[in-house]
Amino acid sequence: MSYKLIPLKKRDITEFKRLAQEAFQKGFEDEFGECKEVILPEKDIEESLNAEGAFSYKIVENNEIIAGVIVNINTETNHNHLDILFTKVGIQSKGIGMFIWNEIEKLYFDTKVWETVTPYFDKRNIHFYVNKCGFKIVEFYNPKHIAEWNKNENPTGGMPNEVGQYFLRFEKVMK
Repeated sequence: MSYKLIPLKKRDITEFKRLAQEAFQKGFEDEFGECKEVILPEKDIEESLNAEGAFSYKIVENNEIIAGVIVNINTETNHNHLDILFTKVGIQSKGIGMFIWNEIEKLYFDTKVWETVTPYFDKRNIHFYVNKCGFKIVEFYNPKHIAEWNKNENPTGGMPNEVGQYFLRFEKVMK
């Protein structure tokens, strides 16, 4: 394993977005079948990349981007957020996600609490965050309990409304 976590450069953004969109699209389509809508719209990636406190990284092997991650760091509270983590389609289950997470925890060692959100249907993500990374499920967003960030004009990204209103929020309290 010769993975490297490297800060994302402007020249990498197009490839980063494409790979992220392919990964999220595949996760959705594996569960629900073909979808013409883009599940992770470019504007959502842009918002994460450009948010205050955002840090983005590419994971490279043999000079090729194979994964990526965007975290949002709050240096005042040390309550930080994992916005996006993906592995290139076709190379999952090789320890890349765990490599990413271990590197992120080392980089942001002052973190008191990590938080992330994932769609309820994404069993791979749930397994990864809970069983591999040590997160706990702390909240279930649904039509009767809508997250603030999910109340905008297009709350579900590209997901159909009946699916895109259901998310799990995870937290990992650091020692």
